[in-house]
Amino acid sequence: MLYIIPTKRGIGIELWGAYGDLNNFYEVIGKFWNDEKASEKLGFENRDKLISNFSYEIRKAKDNSRLKRKNNHLYPFEEGKYLGTQFSWVHFLFSISALKYNMQFYETNKFDISVILQIEFWLEKAMNSYDETGARNLIPFINDGLHGANEYIYQCMRTTNLEYFLLGGGKKAFRKLPELLKRGIFYTEEYNEHHRRLEADANRLNCKPSELEIDDDHIDYDGIKW
Repeated sequence: MLYIIPTKRGIGIELWGAYGDLNNFYEVIGKFWNDEKASEKLGFENRDKLISNFSYEIRKAKDNSRLKRKNNHLYPFEEGKYLGTQFSWVHFLFSISALKYNMQFYETNKFDISVILQIEFWLEKAMNSYDETGARNLIPFINDGLHGANEYIYQCMRTTNLEYFLLGGGKKAFRKLPELLKRGIFYTEEYNEHHRRLEADANRLNCKPSELEIDDDHIDYDGIKW
């Protein structure tokens, strides 16, 4: 069974499951990205960039290269190898939004949908488990609060993620997250301003906005206390 718990300092979540659970999730994700036939869809390559990074973490987890434990958190007396990985709230929410948007262009089955619903259930539970007050304003972002069709969704995630990490974690930062996520909501002033800034930077650097990378060399991601 896949399940999600919040990290100790509230930076994000831990996704856990047995090998088969994670492998199933990885295979479901793989159906809805990296498809040349869909490349003409607006923002498809940018969503691919985001989903690729998300999928990579799931693969590393199932291949025994991330978190490990001998039992799960829900049934500690039931022995069995469990594998997991960590995501920030920002990374996870944007990735699920991009994935769900892509799903509308493909044939889905009940299993695909059940896996996504399971992830959404546990994500909401993790939010409430960490901080019910902050969760009230954050839960709506699970259900299409973020604009999955955003042609710069990868850059939007990276910018928001950087700002969230700089807050240092804890419930105070968690409760500020909905405000940061406004730049991912279609037609908000924050959304429009972020687009204008990206397009201005791209014009100055003579490239496409979707090709821009965030300057985060000053952040010690390996040293983050989750």
